[in-house]
Amino acid sequence: MAKFALIVTFGDKAKRDETRPSHRVYLKSLFDTGKLHESGPFVDDEGALIIYEVADETEARAQLAEDPYSKAEGVIADVQIREWNRVFPA
Repeated sequence: MAKFALIVTFGDKAKRDETRPSHRVYLKSLFDTGKLHESGPFVDDEGALIIYEVADETEARAQLAEDPYSKAEGVIADVQIREWNRVFPA
């Protein structure tokens, strides 16, 4: 399995706050099935880092598409998806 880091920039923060509970339930389900490595918002509250553990970028994009944040128009202003190579800890 590969790891993909998603750097998410928030748009509509009121809608994000409204959607956050279902977003976190979704992330917990991914974590419980081994498809989420870790995630959390940046301290400045302008975005978040999500690291998926999936087969490929297509699966990472599919998981993001099912996220309540993606389904709530305007919550995600921008997202970068990059394959990540964790070095430490080995």
